[in-house]
Amino acid sequence: MKLTAEQHAVVHHSGGHARVAAVAGAGKTTTMAARVLHLLASGVEPKRMLVLMFNRSARDDFHQRLVKMAPDGQVLPAVRTFHSLGHRLTQSLCRWGALAPRRLLSADWQLERLLRQASINVLRDSVERRDAAIEGDRLEALAHFCNLVKAEMAAPQALYERLNYEPDTDYFPAAFDEAEKMLSNEGLMTYADLLYRPLQVLEADSTLRQRVEGFLDHVIIDEYQDINAAQQRLLAVLAGSTASVMAVGDANQCIYEWRGARPDTMLEDFTATFGQATDYPLSTTFRHGHALALTANHAIVANRRRPDQLCLAAPHNPNTRVSVGQGNTVLLDTLIDWKAQGRAFNQVSLLVRSWALSVPFQLALLQAGIPFRLLREDRFVFRLPLVQALVGYLKLSRRPELLHHPEHLLLLLSQPTPFVARDRLQRLAYQLATTQSWPERHDPVLTELKPLQRRTLKKRWALLCELPRLSAWPPAKLLSHVVESIDAEKTLKRAAARRDKGEEDVRLLDVLIEQAQSVQDPDAFIELLERPVENQAGGVLISTVHGAKGLEWPLVVVAGVNEEDFPHYSRETPLSDERLEEERRLFYVAITRAEEQLIVLHDGGAHRPSRFIAESAWQDSMRIAECLAQNAPGSAALSVASPAIVKRYLERLGRDDITLAVPEVREPKASYAPGEPFYPGQRLHHAVFGEGEIASVEGNPADPVIDVRFVQAGRRRLIARRAPIERLEPPAQPA
Repeated sequence: MKLTAEQHAVVHHSGGHARVAAVAGAGKTTTMAARVLHLLASGVEPKRMLVLMFNRSARDDFHQRLVKMAPDGQVLPAVRTFHSLGHRLTQSLCRWGALAPRRLLSADWQLERLLRQASINVLRDSVERRDAAIEGDRLEALAHFCNLVKAEMAAPQALYERLNYEPDTDYFPAAFDEAEKMLSNEGLMTYADLLYRPLQVLEADSTLRQRVEGFLDHVIIDEYQDINAAQQRLLAVLAGSTASVMAVGDANQCIYEWRGARPDTMLEDFTATFGQATDYPLSTTFRHGHALALTANHAIVANRRRPDQLCLAAPHNPNTRVSVGQGNTVLLDTLIDWKAQGRAFNQVSLLVRSWALSVPFQLALLQAGIPFRLLREDRFVFRLPLVQALVGYLKLSRRPELLHHPEHLLLLLSQPTPFVARDRLQRLAYQLATTQSWPERHDPVLTELKPLQRRTLKKRWALLCELPRLSAWPPAKLLSHVVESIDAEKTLKRAAARRDKGEEDVRLLDVLIEQAQSVQDPDAFIELLERPVENQAGGVLISTVHGAKGLEWPLVVVAGVNEEDFPHYSRETPLSDERLEEERRLFYVAITRAEEQLIVLHDGGAHRPSRFIAESAWQDSMRIAECLAQNAPGSAALSVASPAIVKRYLERLGRDDITLAVPEVREPKASYAPGEPFYPGQRLHHAVFGEGEIASVEGNPADPVIDVRFVQAGRRRLIARRAPIERLEPPAQPA
């Protein structure tokens, strides 16, 4: 097995603590396995060594690699996840009488039932709030809050006050305490308790701590940037003062802050916890070529909380191509070309910041007949309850007889949620379907509802009765009317425990209405949204960026890279410096999944391209990569936006034959001035596509559409007043 000089240094680390900063695709699994085998060959006993992996899949992959590399008959050390380690520790503490035995709640529905009862108990005097509290999304948010309390070892009230929850969730700390009492009384525990309970007793009892310390000489932890406070503190207890700890990870890929991870864990916190450490870089990626390595370096450089480390492409890596495009047509054309080259669709991944942004691409793939699969099957567009309800409204406008179907009425009355218990909605839906009229005021089906609930449902019933008269309306107009009539945006934001979740649901509404604008036939749009589709193993994988962590594909398309979508922010949730850095790390992870080709797509139209596109300097990166591929790069100096990054990269490669020029500084100009006409031959600069020349001008001179030939991005049609463009020095116009 041949190792690079950097990998060799990690494998032969002589002693003490170590911190290994590994860029994406740096071969860290091979390096860690070689480190384990080196320690074993040096006489370290397997039982005195512990390897910790982030999840079960990573553990299995590492164990298989270790077995493959190890000599026959070699006894290997334990390779565990934190949860399996916590489980063994819990068993020991129970045997010693320090913890009471408990049964693990292994199914999601068991935890949901417990949290539902805890919410009901603390809100027993508020029926309306209680109904809202037992909604699925709210229970999911409460479960996340409870897990985060245990991950951060925090006081529930203090944690709640620090996080960005909606005011209607102020019962969360009390619900946490109630759930803890219920777990204790019933002898139950959650997965989070596998670390939380042992750590509580070990930190409180020095005698117990001494019983678990001193058994290890070496601990190696993968994906260290993703561990939370509880994991780090438990690790400190187990390592004690004797074990050497090697943390392997990449602070630039810390994307789980929402569940307790922090980039500082890999940076300052490691030495604060364990003491002085030797730092090792793994800076060479074996995944992609120079263009993407340079793009990634540019994309992350604006972050302050990051390692001072460049990602370098290995000499024989693929010659990765990087491009930026607009809309789903680029995706479809790319996939058709990919198939024509004899490549398989399952070598392609479409990554999005949030599931709502995948909807236009799901619909485009459905219409084109291109197979695809979703990392989470419940995120198929036609399976989303909100989408099913909106389709139901459209269907009712076409088929008035659906007013007599209780199940159809129940769907429309319950989405978006009116904050009414399902059994009450079922009784109301059955009565409305039977009588076709709103119940009298003192009807039992209404008396158990609060006034606001009655008003909400009565308004929704009035809309349902109106819809058959609006059957001639196009889908976009009809959906907009429905959304406005039922106060969908306000309701979705109120139903979500966290603002970002409510904003994602609202974004889903916007996406559907945008998609409907290109369709005039409601029946065709209904058929598209209801088309039965299942995951197809040979299809394009659609995933969120979070779900793609640690994976790679020959072709990666990162879609929905619009300002306000990626990075995600709004008027209600503005970007703090920390959140912007987290979003930038997420973009860095997204683009570094690609091996041969990366395409970044933005929506265009009213959606501005994300700042991350310009920050990544992808055009400069492509030009530098092309120059590196030539034996004789030429005498002309290359002008790049960030000479310092490129110069440092070239120096690391030993390429002093490429000259960089200081970029020309242009005075900023307004993107569009109605008094200044556009004309063919005029040169422009676009914030995303770079420099180009106008080929033709169409439409109203005061609001023209311009056809531009860009040097790097090809031919594009732009609405001049919306495009982020500036005029360069124009050629003289004919008299």
